[in-house]
Amino acid sequence: MEKLKIVANTRNKDTITRTIRMSGKTYDRITAVAEKNNISFNSVVNQIIEYGLKNLDS
Repeated sequence: MEKLKIVANTRNKDTITRTIRMSGKTYDRITAVAEKNNISFNSVVNQIIEYGLKNLDS
């Protein structure tokens, strides 16, 4: 399986606003990744979701 690589330019104009809940630990980890890569929290979350869906055994 290919490793997830966080990239800076992943803007998409086709967006939907949703509210999700996550653990504080997960929030802290995603925030740290966003800060390290100088990108938004939202961009990291979307990249993680896309990676997971791409690599999902269905």
